[in-house]
Order: sequence, then C-alpha cells, then structure tokens
Amino acid sequence: MTKTSVGPKPAEATIRSAGAVVQQPAPRRRTPTGLDTLESEAVHVFREVAGEFDRPVVLFSGGKDSTLLVHLARKAFWPAPIPFALLHVDTGHNFPEVIEFRDRLVARYGLRLEVAEVQRWIDDGRLTERADGTRNPLQTVPLLDSIVEHRFDAVFGGGRRDEERARAKERIFSLRNSFGQWDPRRQRPELWNLYNGRHRPGEHVRVFPLSNWTELDVWNYIERENIELPSIYYAHRREVYLRDGMLLSSGPWGGPRETEQVQERLVRYRTVGDGSCTGAVESDATTVAEVIAEVAASRLTERGATRADDRMSEAAMEDRKREGYF
Repeated sequence: MTKTSVGPKPAEATIRSAGAVVQQPAPRRRTPTGLDTLESEAVHVFREVAGEFDRPVVLFSGGKDSTLLVHLARKAFWPAPIPFALLHVDTGHNFPEVIEFRDRLVARYGLRLEVAEVQRWIDDGRLTERADGTRNPLQTVPLLDSIVEHRFDAVFGGGRRDEERARAKERIFSLRNSFGQWDPRRQRPELWNLYNGRHRPGEHVRVFPLSNWTELDVWNYIERENIELPSIYYAHRREVYLRDGMLLSSGPWGGPRETEQVQERLVRYRTVGDGSCTGAVESDATTVAEVIAEVAASRLTERGATRADDRMSEAAMEDRKREGYF
C-alpha cells in the first residue's frame, strides 16, 4: 500500500534542517487586552471626528487625561501630525510644574496651542473675580467665547464616566446648542460604535474618547506606554494646609487663613486644576507602579477626594455642564 503524503497544516510552518522535516506551530495571535480595546475605541473616535468635522480642537491642560488624549491622537494619525490644535483655558491659578510640562510637550511635538486666559476676561470686565478666589467656575465663558472665535465644531475633552455623576450619563458625542449648553433631550443614542456628529450652524459637539476608561485604566495605560506626566502626580514634599478635609497649597490664588497651619508633608496630586480648589493627597508613591497600587486600593474618586469646586452643592457639576463648562 502506498503511503499518502500529507502536507503541513495551514497553521504550521515546515522547517528543513539537516535532512529532517520539523513541523513548527505558527505563532499565536495575541488576545487583545482591556487596554487594547479602550485604545482602539479612542483611536476610532479621533478618526471619526477628523472625518466628520471641519475644525476640531483638543482641550489640553497638561493634566494626565489631556496628556493621554494627545498621546492617543498621535497614535490615531501617525505618521502624519495631529491635524488639529490644542486649547487651554488658563485660570492663571495653575501649578507651575503643570504649565512647564504643557509648554514642553507642545514644543516637543510641534503642536499648535491656543490659550484662553481667564485674567483677560477679568481685566476687560467680561468676568468678575469670585469672593472665594477660585477661578474654576470662571472657565465657562472663556471656553465658549474661544469656541465661537475660532469656529471650533468639535471639542475633545478628557472627561470619564467614573469621575462623578454628571459625567456618568454623558455620551461620547455630546451635542451642544449655539450657546454651548447641554440639553439631555437632544442627545443621540450610540449603538455599535456609530456616532452622529450632525449639528446646526453655531452648534458644536463635545467629544469624550476616554468616556469608558477608569482612573486605574488611565494609570495602567500610562505605565504600558511610558507616558510622561507633570512631576506633581508623584509623591514630593510640599507645604500644605488643611481646609474642609483637603490639603491645599498656597500660591497666587491666596494662602491659608489665620486659623490654618502650614505643614510640610509628603503628597501627590491625583488631578490638577485651579490651585485654589485642587487638593493633594498624602502619598509615598513615587513611581507609576506605586501609584497604580494606591489607586487600586482607593475607594474615593479623584475628583471626590481632591476637588473642592465639585463639593459646592449636589448639583454643582450638573449645573456647570448645562452651562457649557465640559
């Protein structure tokens, strides 16, 4: 009986060495991880916006979420440059380390940065300084004015649904009316990764590619991609004082009251923003791996633990969303 010769299976490769035939299994495809899925979704959103809109812009503060947006945008369009500008609404109360990092990143990648300085709106009377000194709520008017001035029709933001309640029900494509306001009745369903960017003249769409990410996802991705962040995200010694359960530092936004004692502590920041209302947390996490372990053990969201402006009322962020803040 003649033996029938059977060739190698499609999933195998034949290696001939010293007269022997060895069947070598083909390399297995890597199973996508959760981070791969989140990255793929964000890259898809960036490309969808580039195809649907004429003048998109990325809100960029130098914080971890907006830095992640820039990293993902670079991936989405590589090797071409990012095809739209960055916009920073600068309260004038930012931490120096963050501003230095912002300018360095913009220069490194040759990006175009538009800066809307809240101080200009105060100086010309369009805004009035608040009695409590915080400028975070004052960002809405400069943001909306800048959108109109530059005719931006899609505005990328780093908001995530895990941050707090007002963000939890936000769509990835969030339609805003001609006044920049959010109306829940006009939001569109988002099924099968299909996004509706249709809008009338004067309206625009806020876009949140990180909607489905958590704080822990962000830090795991930062570790995987080796993304640089401002130094204040890691533990360092800083003079702080305790107010309303938060560790604040003094700066151009003001300092401690007579009854508030300044102490030097080992702290880091989970989120960055207006220095008058952004608190630090005590920490000895000096590496990304140590931050990941700390975040995994935390039972408070970053904004709930460190942002005083979110504590003004139960509906503080909801009201600001309706006004066009994020």
